[in-house]
Parts: sequence; C-alpha cells; structure tokens
Amino acid sequence: MPDIGDIAANRLSAEQYQRHFDDVEPPLDRKRALVEASRCHFCYDAPCLEACPTGIDIPGFIRKIATDNVKGSAVTILEENIMGGACARVCPTEILCEQACVRTAQEGKPVDIGALQRYATDWLFEHDIQPFTRAASTGKRIAIVGAGPAGLACAHRLALLGHDTVVFDARPKAGGLNEYGVAAYKVPHDFAQREVDFILSLGGIDLRPGQALGRDVSLVQLRRDYDAVFIGTGLGGVNALALDGETLPGVEDAVAYIERLRQAADKSRLPIGRRVVVIGGGNTAIDIAVQAKRLGAEDVTIAYRRGADAMSATPHEQEFAQTNGVKIKHWARPVRLLSDGGRLSGVECESTTLDADGKLVGAGTRFALPADMLFKAIGQTFVAAPVRDGGRELLDLRQGRIVVDDAHRTSLPDVWAGGDCISGGQDLTVSAVQDGKRAAHAIDHFLRNA
Repeated sequence: MPDIGDIAANRLSAEQYQRHFDDVEPPLDRKRALVEASRCHFCYDAPCLEACPTGIDIPGFIRKIATDNVKGSAVTILEENIMGGACARVCPTEILCEQACVRTAQEGKPVDIGALQRYATDWLFEHDIQPFTRAASTGKRIAIVGAGPAGLACAHRLALLGHDTVVFDARPKAGGLNEYGVAAYKVPHDFAQREVDFILSLGGIDLRPGQALGRDVSLVQLRRDYDAVFIGTGLGGVNALALDGETLPGVEDAVAYIERLRQAADKSRLPIGRRVVVIGGGNTAIDIAVQAKRLGAEDVTIAYRRGADAMSATPHEQEFAQTNGVKIKHWARPVRLLSDGGRLSGVECESTTLDADGKLVGAGTRFALPADMLFKAIGQTFVAAPVRDGGRELLDLRQGRIVVDDAHRTSLPDVWAGGDCISGGQDLTVSAVQDGKRAAHAIDHFLRNA
C-alpha cells in the first residue's frame, strides 16, 4: 500500500508543468493549413456538413483557407457556430465531421477539419476583428440564465437580431465548461475568456456574473421583468458513490478539482496523490486522470464498471489517456473505500459481468486498488430547485432535466432552454451552441409575432 496521505504539491519542475499544460495539439501554420485544405474534395453533398451539429459549411470554409481567404473562412464558421474556436479544440470531431469525411473511407485518414477550423478562428481572434454587426434595436429584452456555450450562443444570436440580452451566471467568469470544466491542456492560455470577450464585443449583451438563479434572481422575477427567458445552466450537481468513507481525506470530486486546476495561476501548488484512482467512464474521468498524471502522479487507474464500448468517452479519448500513462480497468465497480489512520488508502472493487438478460451483475471476485487519492467522475445532475416555486415545479422535468420541444421551448410559453440541462441533450459543447442558436431564432419569432 502507498504511504498514507502521500498527497503533495510541487512534484515536477516548472518546465514540466509548462509543457504538460500547454496546447495538447500544436496549431497549424500557413503552409500546413494549405496542404491540409488541399486534401478536401469539396463534396457537393458533403457528409461532414451533415455530421456537424451546428451545420457549419465545412467544404466552404476549407475552400476559403485553400485560397488564403482566412478571414472569410472564419466568418463562415462563426456564422453557424459562434464558439467555433473552442469547439475546434474540444469537439469530438473523430465521431462527427471527420468520421463522415470521404477521405476516411478512401484513405483511413480524414481531412483534419478541427485543426483547420482552429487555424481560421485563431487568425480572426489574433487580428482582433469583429465581423458581425447588430440589426436595428427591437426594444425587446431577454434574460439568459447561464453564461456557458448554450447561453452565450443564444445571447449572441439574439443580440445579432437586434434584441438586448442580460446574461446571469453564478460564477465570477463567463464561459461555462470551456472556462471551468475541460482539461487545461485542451483550452489553455485564457482562450476561453478571449472567446467570451469576442462574443461580448458585438454589443447588446449585458453580462452579470455572480448572479445565481434561485439565490439572487428567481424565474418568476425574470418572467415578469423580461420579454423572454432562456435557461442554459448546465448540470450543477454531481453524483455520489454512495459508499461509506466518501468524506475521507483524499476523496475528491473530479469536476471541482478540474475547476481548481483550470483557475490556478500556479499549477505547481496543486496537491496530487502518488497513486490515483478515478471512478467513471466519461470525458471527465479521462480529463482528470490525464491531468493527475501530468501533475506528477506516479500511478493513475480509471476503474469503470462496464467494457470499453460502453464508456461515454470516445475511443480517441480512451487511447489518449492510455498513451499518457493512464491505466483503464474495465468491468470493475467500487464497493468499499479503504482507510488507514483516517485517510484514504485504497478502493476495493468487484469484478462485473453481464447476465443472460444483459444486466450488469457482480462476478464475485474482489480486489483492491491502492490509492492515496480518488476522484469521483460518475456523472453530473441538473439542480432543479431554482426552477421550482415553493416545491411546485414551474418547468416540466423528465429524468431530472428540463423538457423542451423541437424549438427548445419549455412548458412555460415565454421560457426556452438548451444545453446539458435539457432532457435528451448530448452533453457536447457543439450541441449546446446549436441549442442556444435554435432557441434564439424561436424567441425572435415569438417576440416579433406576439
């Protein structure tokens, strides 16, 4: 077993911290961008376009890169996805546009659409260009709750259409998961805030940080004071392991730790265990496991109760974790947290299997994984309390999330919602952006025909 409480900061050199939390993928330079753009067939019925949740004209923006019209390329991207810069970094292109690329079938290697998208949008930001202009003011005001991808996309599109928007967010910074929730090596160097600043520079968007729904403002109040409301609060709660010892020193919530890591000016001051176990199978589990390794943990293991195919983390993410020294142990679920001297010392797991009906069951074998630090990454939940009034639900919920129609309208006629907080959501940044955009057009239609 490891030394009890072997959790320490400053495990690495300053150069190692800098390298480990720099861009995981170096950006394309002009020469490589032109070469990569030349690989595109510019398909008329482009399957990559159909696979993009925001409907970006992918052949169109790549053709503009090929002709050195980088500004035009960026505008083509941002017209459909105002957070195209962040999505170029975090979007699982390997299961979306790049998987659908014709080159994939022909050569087994798609056009690097994500890198080309980043090349174009980064160029626009570096040249400090605001290519969009607001329409004439309509005099309407919309409240946006949540300054993450869904809320910011909705606010930007509404502002573009001439409406004034007020964006409330519980946190001190806007950006949502792009600012607080993704691995630091995916969106480094304050890029999330640069993108927020670009969105706000359009005008017509009043950002009010530190204002939480249910604490500082109520849904009843917002419906009274504004012409419409959009809710894009994401998932504020986290699932528990429901095991004894969950409050032991060394047991951490992965989401909260990633937030601390992303906001840390000096990552060398973050304590990390020598032997780390992560419970979960999604992108958060991958992100915290890789970052634990990059913070100096010697041994990092992800324990997941099912097989690799059932993990919500993509095969690309799973492979990335393993090539970064993370071990993934499938068919293992935690049953008991082990302690020594009042601190975490390990986790006892049970091997699992599927019965004849496909139900997950214990296989009867138990084993221990030594750990001085354990991260819980078993999913997040929507906090419904702020959309209730004295225990009465104002909004219809399904399986703990907000019910919306095809236009993202909720059960209330003047309230829309999108992003991770809605029932049936895909929990992807790019999908949240599309939700916000579609809701904005629905709100615009509602206000103009009221």
